[in-house]
Amino acid sequence: MTTTVAEPSAPATAPRGTGRGRLVLSRLLAARGAVAGAVIVLLLFLLAFGGAYLTPWDYAAPDFSALHQPPSAEHWFGTNGVGQDVFAQTVRGLQKSLVIGLLVALFSTVLASVVGACAGYFGGWTDRALMFLVDLMLVFPAFLVITIVSSRLKSAGWIAFVLLLALFNWMITARVVRSMTVSLREREFVRAARFMGVRPLRIISRHILPNVASFLIIDATIAVGGAVMSETALSYFGFGVKPPDVSLGTLLAAGTGEAPVFPWLFYFAAALLVLFVLAVNLIGDGLRDALDPTSGAAPRRSRSARRSRSTRRSHRPASRRKLP
Repeated sequence: MTTTVAEPSAPATAPRGTGRGRLVLSRLLAARGAVAGAVIVLLLFLLAFGGAYLTPWDYAAPDFSALHQPPSAEHWFGTNGVGQDVFAQTVRGLQKSLVIGLLVALFSTVLASVVGACAGYFGGWTDRALMFLVDLMLVFPAFLVITIVSSRLKSAGWIAFVLLLALFNWMITARVVRSMTVSLREREFVRAARFMGVRPLRIISRHILPNVASFLIIDATIAVGGAVMSETALSYFGFGVKPPDVSLGTLLAAGTGEAPVFPWLFYFAAALLVLFVLAVNLIGDGLRDALDPTSGAAPRRSRSARRSRSTRRSHRPASRRKLP
């Protein structure tokens, strides 16, 4: 009688846990508004940086044979009063406004995170000095200061304009980061790192800022739209991007007076501006729901689960009642 010995089977691999990044991504993809906003922003960036290759016209080159021409096959968005192609100018203006918005959001978010984290972690005179600086910056009328200073920095170009916008766009975020840091510095992992002799700046960069990164991402996303609106408003009044360069603000300012007669000079740039700001707000709402587990995403899932459970109960056969 022969017996066969079963070979030892390979150990079963435990299912890999879903990481936080994958969970956030799944929540973000489940938000239709955020996905639509991301698609719109991506298309606008492709238009801004690739649209110049779609037309043979340069944004500054005039076509004297076509003055105030409506949209046509040759000039897709028409021409202005000196024969410049409105499509080429709109693409150039969108590109400039997006670059300014991204840089302003980046600089202001970095400055707010550093100031707020240092004030909340060190406390004492450091906290008082930095918060006094924040309160002092909040007192200054930002629009008035930028209009006065930007007129004297014409030779510095639009980079100086970006720095001016970022300088007055970080104070509220710094106060929120400071309050979050005050609550985080007493947590066990921060106290353990402090007792082990880790340097304060390393604790801030390795333990404090990663725990406020979700708020900073949401704030930076919304700050892009706000920076684009600020640049548009300042350029509209002549304090932002200087000619011969263009932005959405300069295009809106140039087309406002002629909009009733030549609407293509105004409404194409205005539509792109409204579309971009709306898309950024949709992305910000989606990021808030995806990064915050206590947001409105969970209740929506629970309500759908309750509806599915109630549907299953309705399809069950009714129990028979016993007659007396």
